[in-house]
Amino acid sequence: MKAENTRIQKLLAQLGIDSRRNIEKMIISGDIKVNGQIAELGQKISIKDKISIKNKSLDLANKINIINNTEHEVILYHKPTGEICSRSDPKHKNTVFKNLPTPKAGRWIQVGRLDLNTSGLLLFTTDGELANKLMHPKYELERVYLARVFGEITDTKINNLLKGVKLEDGMAKFTKINLKSEKNDSHNNKWVECSLKEGRNREVRRLWESQKCTVNRLVRIKFGNVTLPKTLKAGEFVYLKNFDI
Repeated sequence: MKAENTRIQKLLAQLGIDSRRNIEKMIISGDIKVNGQIAELGQKISIKDKISIKNKSLDLANKINIINNTEHEVILYHKPTGEICSRSDPKHKNTVFKNLPTPKAGRWIQVGRLDLNTSGLLLFTTDGELANKLMHPKYELERVYLARVFGEITDTKINNLLKGVKLEDGMAKFTKINLKSEKNDSHNNKWVECSLKEGRNREVRRLWESQKCTVNRLVRIKFGNVTLPKTLKAGEFVYLKNFDI
């Protein structure tokens, strides 16, 4: 990796500082400076430039040297319910980062989020460019969830959810819906496997709520070409070798 006339958001993502999207947000908010001046989107930098992020100096040469001599890492984590997808939160002590190993270089970048009450597959990487690809809408990577749904599930409701319904943040839909149990259990629940190609906040839950149904348990079982191993217990992780989307 070289740092000669490289766009700042691309280089910092390659160094594992964060995903390119989050770095762009930091640039826009003025949190990143180049030679004492607030950075601009697309600004090209070199190893001679002095970079600071939230007033903390970044040793660019040292970072590049470490990255050049260390392979990026990717792990699959089985998130339990009750853990928050944040590095720190004053309201929640349990975060997904507490059970993660220390990376060989850089820091773990979380690929998307799962809400507090959702469990299942969560990806982390030290490669900011890879994280950006995994989260970017243009790649339309499929997310598959297993949901326990309370309420009557009719053909009309399923058709509505496949065609698309209007939520407060725009149109949304499932790409696939498969009933895993034909009959309701004693509490009027059914297990449903549902897929979508984006990751908006609480999207699975809100889609079912639009049809007067409630999701009372939700597990993500697949992201792109990665499937949650049945043998991986909640709170455990596994390294993904030669990972590619």
